[in-house]
Amino acid sequence: MHILLSGIVGSTAYGLAHAGSDLDRLGLFAAPTVDLHGLHRPAESHVTTAPDRTLHEAAKWCRLALACNPTASELVWLPDELYETRTLLGDELIGIRRSFLGADAVRRAYLGYAAQQFRKLTGRDPADPAARVRAAKNARHLVRLVEQGLALHETGEVVVRLAEPERVRELGERFARWPADAAGLLAAAEARFDRPGVLPVAPDEAPAEAWLRRVRAAHLTTAA
Repeated sequence: MHILLSGIVGSTAYGLAHAGSDLDRLGLFAAPTVDLHGLHRPAESHVTTAPDRTLHEAAKWCRLALACNPTASELVWLPDELYETRTLLGDELIGIRRSFLGADAVRRAYLGYAAQQFRKLTGRDPADPAARVRAAKNARHLVRLVEQGLALHETGEVVVRLAEPERVRELGERFARWPADAAGLLAAAEARFDRPGVLPVAPDEAPAEAWLRRVRAAHLTTAA
């Protein structure tokens, strides 16, 4: 496995980490090109919990990013100090990051994941003592996804580090207590997404295709 780009993501990257927060890592790797032509294709993702790390094969990461998956996309928008591995091919990928963005996919992905967090909020069991902790986390994710999605729609930038993390925490606590209040946030976000934004309608696949072909050429090895 050849790791091309990896870094620290999650609550640390967002500015929401606290003393007990896990350290989450995300990265992408290139499988040896020759392995892609055998009877059994290599695994496209490797996930571990000790440490918490997710690695996606280069092609899979590109598919996720072209769908504007919020978690995958943030890898190429991290603050410089959060990168742990940066290769030349990783830097090339950062250089074409805007080509992965499309208005329809951003709206679908960010509002879709935010709505999923809202359903978790409203569907929790109030009698479960652990539900409150989970609800606050769901609510923080909801607020973050809305803010990041709107920033993308209106500025064309993925803002990983939240400008006001304390406000996001406070809203998370409020929505955990009164989940119905979050409906207004989602409705307001939908209204702003209805206005014209700065993104093209769809991503441009050509730069990703060209980059992936360079990855395959760089990792073309002779079978033993």
